[in-house]
Amino acid sequence: MRKPRVLRAGRLVAVAALLILSACASAPKPAPTPRPTPVARPPVSEPAPAPPPPRPAAVRERFSDLPGWEKEDHAAAFRAFRQTCHAARDRDMGVVCRRAQTMVDPDQAHARAFFEDNFRPERLTGEGILTAYFAPEYEARTAPDEDFNAPVRPRPADMVVKDGQILKSGPRGVLTPYPDRAAIEAQPTADALAWMRPEDLFFLQIQGSGVLTYEDGRREKVLYAGNNGLPFVGIATPMRRQGLLPENGTSGEAIRSWLAAHRGPEAQTVMQLNPRYAFFRTAPDDGVAPLGAAGLPLPTGRAIAVDPRHHSYGELIWIDADAPNLSGAFPAYRRLVSALDTGGAIKGEIRADLYLGQGAAAGLEAGRVRHVLRMHHLVPRP
Repeated sequence: MRKPRVLRAGRLVAVAALLILSACASAPKPAPTPRPTPVARPPVSEPAPAPPPPRPAAVRERFSDLPGWEKEDHAAAFRAFRQTCHAARDRDMGVVCRRAQTMVDPDQAHARAFFEDNFRPERLTGEGILTAYFAPEYEARTAPDEDFNAPVRPRPADMVVKDGQILKSGPRGVLTPYPDRAAIEAQPTADALAWMRPEDLFFLQIQGSGVLTYEDGRREKVLYAGNNGLPFVGIATPMRRQGLLPENGTSGEAIRSWLAAHRGPEAQTVMQLNPRYAFFRTAPDDGVAPLGAAGLPLPTGRAIAVDPRHHSYGELIWIDADAPNLSGAFPAYRRLVSALDTGGAIKGEIRADLYLGQGAAAGLEAGRVRHVLRMHHLVPRP
């Protein structure tokens, strides 16, 4: 399916998380008054990630060295692992995964013993950043009005991928770079999937997918279908530098509130600092959790988006994150998670985007997560 990513391509592409980082559309985990059915088009094929480079030096350690391991909810961690471990392509992890399938809801002690018997922890050297994302739910309209005037655009028919680049096919097949956000927004559209508030659409494009609720109460999923290929540029830093937001007040909640309060040319100018523009498709709201880039539903609080150049899907990782720099944040996140998603803003070895679930409460928490991160890789022992 991070796109305060629920999720981007296929991934729930983070909110302030992504914004703050100059950043899951993932993708990364994430959903009708009758209206013309949009013409189905083949999805854009995103370039496949390069093979992971050699992993930097890691330090072997004991489970007792993991900060917070004693307080972990090992039973909950086991349930999430058992549901998602088949995402891994590693042979040894496959052996351990099959072993987990034979166990029936172990208690805390037995779940902890399972991890300690089947894995050995290694601390990845260095520190990075933890952010978070969620599956947003937004109001939408089937026709534009004064407030709901931003179209949710389907993937354009003139978008092509050639040699890993996303291009625009013009007359006689001439290929040119795809236009940026400002140019796309200046174009009229006759095939909008829905109409949203501008600031909500902006955040939906960061998250990568979500659920729309229409005026008659009907709901549907809106899923990532591609982007214009331009780099993601976060707006938090320029907003802070321009004095629009205070130093420690660049959470997703704060950014969205400012955009809503300044809706119109002023907010549009700020949003257009980010040239990337995401397109969508719709699907029935089946109530299933959003899918990550690994193709599996994302377990709330137990899945992270990672950089696929440095991590493989299905990896089991202990995150140790503290020292938040946004007001109102939880002091620490220490838990066992699986690498199940990716996102355009998630770059580097020590970098993760934690999926926190669906809805407003998850979004509020996700927008305040920007913590110093240390990662510990759990290596399977078959």
